[in-house]
Amino acid sequence: MSGTKVFFHSNIRLLRERKHLTQEDCAQKLGISRIKLAALESGRTENPTARDLINFSEFFGISIDSLFKVDISQLSAMKLRELEAGNDVYTTGSKLRVLTITVDKDNRENMEYVPVKAKAGYRSGYNDPEFLAALPKFSLPNLPKGGTYRMFPTKGDSMLPIPEGSDVIGRFVQDWQSIKDKTLCIVILKGEQDFVFKQVTVQENQLLLQSLNPLYEPYSVPLSEILELWAFYCYQSKEIPQATGDLQTVLKAIGEVRNDIQAIRSGK
Repeated sequence: MSGTKVFFHSNIRLLRERKHLTQEDCAQKLGISRIKLAALESGRTENPTARDLINFSEFFGISIDSLFKVDISQLSAMKLRELEAGNDVYTTGSKLRVLTITVDKDNRENMEYVPVKAKAGYRSGYNDPEFLAALPKFSLPNLPKGGTYRMFPTKGDSMLPIPEGSDVIGRFVQDWQSIKDKTLCIVILKGEQDFVFKQVTVQENQLLLQSLNPLYEPYSVPLSEILELWAFYCYQSKEIPQATGDLQTVLKAIGEVRNDIQAIRSGK
């Protein structure tokens, strides 16, 4: 280790502070004493035990390699949020998110389709080569070069006039900050919802998700709950979209009726 700079002590202090935890609270969650945590953060304890390393890695959701070798204080806000979101593939500290892909016999990148029956498993298998290799593959002519594409099924009517049940082809977004406000995206979530199709606006520590259908209220999701973003490229559907003018008229009328009902219930 001679000549190699170690960032473990400063990293655990920074990560604790980002969680807005006192040393006492953090130590309690880790099952160690506050005095021991203070010694680790200050560098007075230069050789933490293997159990301590595992505890810190699991608590912060960051690999031991990154805790030791990456100066987290020097990461951009975007990379730091991705690291905290679990996108931790240690390289040199300059690129912490590596997309897993599959290739064909000619070493050309495949484009996978995530069918409905595979949606539930995608959250845990999105970075697993074996899971991805088992997915159906597809190809389309004239796809722009230099990107990675994947197809996802949609459900519900929140994105009308895009027909319900459409298959959306998205291009992988490496840098979330690069997308413009209200970019149509497939959003892969950590929670019970496997993924959603929404207009995405990147905010300070969250994504604002909005539907095209005005009957659905926008909502925000913490960046820490996002696994992947796939920017809309095109979609496939067996249905013909309804005329936008007629659809918007109907949706507006429904929205007005809903507002009237809410007003009546609230006594206004």
